Amino acid sequence: MHRISVFLMLYSFAAFALAPPADEPLRGYTAEHSAAEVQWEQKFRAIPEPNRIREDMRRMSARPHHVGSPYDKDNAEWLLAQLKSYGLDAKIEQFEALFPTPKSRKLELLGSAPFTAKLEEPTLAVDPTSGQKSEQLPTYNAYSRDGDVTGPLVYVNYGAPSDYEQLAAMGVSVKGAIVIARYGETWRGIKPKVAAQHGAVGCIIYSDPKDDGYANGDPYPDGPMRPPDGVQRGSVMDMPIYPGDPQTPGVGAKPGVKLIPLDQVQTITKIPVLPISYADAKPFLLALGGPTVPENWRGDLPITYKTGPSKAMARLAVSFNWDRKPLYDVVATIPGSTFPDQWVIRGNHHDAWVNGAEDPLSGTSPELEEARALGELLKQGWKPQRTILYCFWDGEEPMLLGSTEWAEYHADELRQHAVAYFNSDGNTRGFFHASGSHSLENFVNSVAKDIQDPETKMSIWKRARLASLLQASPAMRAEEQKRADSRIGALGSGSDFTVFIDHLGIPTVDLAFGGEDEESGQYHSIYDDFYFYTHFQDTTFVYERALAQTAGTMVIRMADADVLPYQFTDEADTVHNYVTEVKKLADDMRAEIKDRNADIAAGAYQAAADPKKVSVPPPVDLVPPYFDFAPLDQASDDLTAAAAEYERAFATDGANGETAVNAELMKTQEALTDPQGLPNRPWYENMIYAPGFYTGYGVKTLPAVREAIEQKQWTIVDAQIARTAAAIEREVQVLKAATKILSGS
Repeated sequence: MHRISVFLMLYSFAAFALAPPADEPLRGYTAEHSAAEVQWEQKFRAIPEPNRIREDMRRMSARPHHVGSPYDKDNAEWLLAQLKSYGLDAKIEQFEALFPTPKSRKLELLGSAPFTAKLEEPTLAVDPTSGQKSEQLPTYNAYSRDGDVTGPLVYVNYGAPSDYEQLAAMGVSVKGAIVIARYGETWRGIKPKVAAQHGAVGCIIYSDPKDDGYANGDPYPDGPMRPPDGVQRGSVMDMPIYPGDPQTPGVGAKPGVKLIPLDQVQTITKIPVLPISYADAKPFLLALGGPTVPENWRGDLPITYKTGPSKAMARLAVSFNWDRKPLYDVVATIPGSTFPDQWVIRGNHHDAWVNGAEDPLSGTSPELEEARALGELLKQGWKPQRTILYCFWDGEEPMLLGSTEWAEYHADELRQHAVAYFNSDGNTRGFFHASGSHSLENFVNSVAKDIQDPETKMSIWKRARLASLLQASPAMRAEEQKRADSRIGALGSGSDFTVFIDHLGIPTVDLAFGGEDEESGQYHSIYDDFYFYTHFQDTTFVYERALAQTAGTMVIRMADADVLPYQFTDEADTVHNYVTEVKKLADDMRAEIKDRNADIAAGAYQAAADPKKVSVPPPVDLVPPYFDFAPLDQASDDLTAAAAEYERAFATDGANGETAVNAELMKTQEALTDPQGLPNRPWYENMIYAPGFYTGYGVKTLPAVREAIEQKQWTIVDAQIARTAAAIEREVQVLKAATKILSGS
């Protein structure tokens, strides 16, 4: 405690030394406009009320509200009415999308000790909404294909590509088998995808208590962790190909639009999939034979974890209603007074798998409170310079349906008018987290320094930075302390920001609080409801208010700036790091493959292995050639120089409010996109950020280059280096044009 206290004092002194003078204008503002902006922001942050946010969550979580349900539409209409009552111009934009729901589900263990899985979460007397059975979606994985398959079971750990390499080394095949994988590490949609690629005929995904059950705390309702019969629903759509309506990729799914036939849709799984609880999983795991798994594959059930195959067969049978359902996106517009054709967009989804108090209403409710606060500012005479759109998306849970269809439908307008998109989803108690476009890294830092943490009373920026420094390695800590701005993460996918940053190249931030509440095991279960949230999450709703204060301040500050407050030296520094990483990746893979091939050639690999488990050594991999990284190195250097030149011009002339530069600045992030898209998935156009083909939600930076190396596609690496470098150079040219405008002023 003494060490931490000393660190706090030292850190506070350092942070104070880095802080700009209190009277320095906000970035992008003239001195006069900055003073007025600070006053409006302070008025805004005083308005949100925890009790209002609590009651909004109570109302919206009162019943299950998945896509196509009566209460989903009811919530959309209620949100519309609330926004109008705040004095905002609001409407519902309706789309439709393919959303399969279960027709039949069966999972059974055959043989001498038969077992049939319950596939149901029980009602709990203490939890008032857990018994709404007639309205709840059953436990299932959306966009699993229909199927009735029988085969032996094989345990594949988390079902990542590396897990199958481990199985191969142990002499275990999944061909013709039903795999059983545990939730975690990889996104759920990757598990059936990789299983099918290795010849499996079905996939079961279960929640192991080691990951979100009793190994981490008391099971619900005594604690927040997943109970024995708790199940994680979720989509297994092949989202790394494209998100949104599977039948209308790239096109807003309005009624009557041409649809891809179901049998031609790429994003439906190739094998049937079903999620189960650990109570249902235990008999299937006990049926496994074969070798004992490595230690890091073992869960926390009181059994010996084995790979399989099982002697007893399992049968997995699922069928679905392949219906198209309506989506209700609620959009409120506050017209801009000076730059009405420049749009600042705020979004959070309102649909859920069941009652969804944490996911998504802990983000939806603060956003609604932000909108109310903006309505109050309008009554006091505030007028934003730019147009503000407050969006409440439908259909996020099945796979970003409402946001994707809306943005695809409005794609041309968004490319022309959008200056930033601010996203949130679930929110809990603790530290501030932000990820997004690194041209907004400085902006995020500036806002976070002005928001007070509700418990520590220091700024949310200072609290998050302190936590980051305490957890960092000595090398990372030293590097971070040299930077005035804390780093923000990169975005892959997993929420409604995906279409904005990955497809359209719109500057984007995703933000939330978390990390200090009790861990949650109710993700996508019937128990993620108001009772659960108010007993185990942000029980006082003060971090709900903090989210509203933070996101709302970002919206106002971006909307009112004279010059868009993008900053590019942080971005250039980040891109330089990404280039260094992919070069190291290539070197490491080259060294690893050389060493492995040498071992195989010498017979060392077979001699060191257990002959009972490994009968044939793996094939020799081709050693990757030396790639031509010169274009990326040059582009990174050019971006660093252009960013520095722009910053010098901005420091001299930016405070003059030279608004002509905004039109050029709005092109900077779109310049980083390529209309050809990424290899084998053209919907993803951003050459800097994308969800990984085998990670799903997890980001791959410089994705075209990085994944070509990771997937050993040596022949295309140089071409992807050139394409990525060209995108960076396009941004360099835009920055030079912006610098010229400022210098000319």
